[in-house]
Amino acid sequence: MPRPARAALFAWAALAAAACKGPPAPAAQADAAPPATGGLTAEQGAQVLARVGDRTITLGDYAAALHHMDQFDRLRYEAPERRKELLGEMIDVMLLADEARAQGYDKDPLTEQEIREILRDAYLEKAREGAPAPADVPADEVRAYYDGHRADFHDPERRRVSAIVLSGQAAAAAALEAAKKTTAAQWGELVRSRSIDPLAKAPVPVDLAGDLGFVSPPGDERGANPRVPEEVRAALFEIGAVGDVLPRAVASGGKLYLVRFTSKSDAHDRSFADAERSIRVKLAQEKLRARQEALIDELRKQYPVRIDEAALATVKVDGPADAAGTR
Repeated sequence: MPRPARAALFAWAALAAAACKGPPAPAAQADAAPPATGGLTAEQGAQVLARVGDRTITLGDYAAALHHMDQFDRLRYEAPERRKELLGEMIDVMLLADEARAQGYDKDPLTEQEIREILRDAYLEKAREGAPAPADVPADEVRAYYDGHRADFHDPERRRVSAIVLSGQAAAAAALEAAKKTTAAQWGELVRSRSIDPLAKAPVPVDLAGDLGFVSPPGDERGANPRVPEEVRAALFEIGAVGDVLPRAVASGGKLYLVRFTSKSDAHDRSFADAERSIRVKLAQEKLRARQEALIDELRKQYPVRIDEAALATVKVDGPADAAGTR
């Protein structure tokens, strides 16, 4: 069973377990019952699909488990035999969860915290009620965001870099002399024969040997690349033309880099049409986040929070070295 689908079943089981731990809810009036998940009526949702000891799994439970899966996982259960398979998995989860609760596993602090987090996520789903989808964000709001954030939609020039990594000045000087005016294939052969980078001999076409990927100019946070040291990134933008090699070695992290400018994409501005979809998604997410924060603020007003700062200050968090010492 795929991990997302399994997570959905565990969430369903945790919610059911939490419901069992709490006081029984008052009986709801039949005409006030909300419709069940998946377009079912309250009556349909209450229909029993399976009995597990003295517990039941209803059609509403089944629909809820499907509802919490992503659309691709749901497609797996379209065939009738697959539907029975899902019901069998729900029965297994219920049996295991009930036995774990019987043996006291639900009293474990970590388990209790995980159940609280599942309940939190379930309650925050309330914020989605009435929250706009990306397509529902007003056009003038999308346009205003674009006009007010034009710099975010400017993509600077991006350059692709290849490097020969060396350990000493003598090796760097010799390799630099050989690297001048090389073709892409000749440069690749130099990378394979001289670079101390563990990836230099990766099974890629020879003209891609030493390739570290794209970067944009220094200072552009969006254009950083963890494989390219900042010193190398800055030096790359000193090179005049595609195919040229920087006429000096660049020192970084105790190593020396010979830098080749292999290709580029020119700077350009994304049009409103290009950016509209991403803006709509961003604004819809912001509106949902605001609704969730409003729910939390309301709860904090209803249930005042008091923190013992002195007790919090006594908590010691082990660093990597401390954790290693406990093994």
